[in-house]
Amino acid sequence: MCRVLAYVGPEIPLESLLLTPDNSLVNQALDPERHPELQLAGWGFGAWGDHLLKPDEPLIYRRPMAAFYDDNAASLIPSLLANTMLAHVRAAAYDSQVVLADENCHPFFFEGAPWLVAQNGYLPGWQVLQRELLEHCRDEYLTQMRGTTDTEFLAVLLLSLLEGESDEHVQRAVEQLVRLVADAMSTLQLPGLTKLKMALVSPGRIIGINWGLGHHGEVDPAGDWRELRTAPAGTDDFDLGMLLEPMYVLLGRNFEQAEGSYGFEECTQDDATAAIFASEPLTEDGEDWLPLDYGSIMFLTREEGRVTRSVRELSLPPAP
Repeated sequence: MCRVLAYVGPEIPLESLLLTPDNSLVNQALDPERHPELQLAGWGFGAWGDHLLKPDEPLIYRRPMAAFYDDNAASLIPSLLANTMLAHVRAAAYDSQVVLADENCHPFFFEGAPWLVAQNGYLPGWQVLQRELLEHCRDEYLTQMRGTTDTEFLAVLLLSLLEGESDEHVQRAVEQLVRLVADAMSTLQLPGLTKLKMALVSPGRIIGINWGLGHHGEVDPAGDWRELRTAPAGTDDFDLGMLLEPMYVLLGRNFEQAEGSYGFEECTQDDATAAIFASEPLTEDGEDWLPLDYGSIMFLTREEGRVTRSVRELSLPPAP
């Protein structure tokens, strides 16, 4: 399972998000808490900052190597500040069939769209499913594809379905995407567990998605994720547990004053000035992290120095 980390809030040193915390994203690649494998297949981040020469464009950095072996990170990242960020470590199997290249590392960005996209999920059989799905993809995004991953293709499909940039537009596009994938699996008789744990990030905004399809293509598979995750790694139950488990968000203020951790100063949600969205709780006790349960979409928006959070349930549109 890959790792996703997103931040929105006051401009802070990027190393406070990626390097210095004890459970930093780089350290998670070496010592993941909730996954039995190392994260060796690459990593990357994209960030916006007021002090970048192009503050309206994301600075994107991606390398096809384990994050903890990246000798450039320690010299580059401490020089950067960010007010919005999306980072990712890739957990693809480390074997001869996996293509290790910059183009296959997250996050993905497409000219003509405001979003950085990353996920810790997968779409099985996506190369064949393209028979049914390509007709819904816009040429302007398809022609920008450079890699060979399911996530990049899902990003193209999602962006193609968007009719606007509002929360409502994004939710409808996500629901339509899962409907199209489920229909394609049914038509081609290729059902499979599909994990869509995705983050869309643009300046001042984070949209978190926790959804997917079960082993038989069902949108509402049954099971308790905690019990399922006790099954042996690689089994159907274990994989279903990873699908159904939550993602997490931490709201607070004065994160820029924290040292060595992802902790915020506690405050009410009405007073929150920053937020972190992640694949799992990143502080030692994890008590202040709010879950984003399976079947939900979350919207974090920073306006006038405050961060607001709203969560909605996702529902599958009727079949055409």
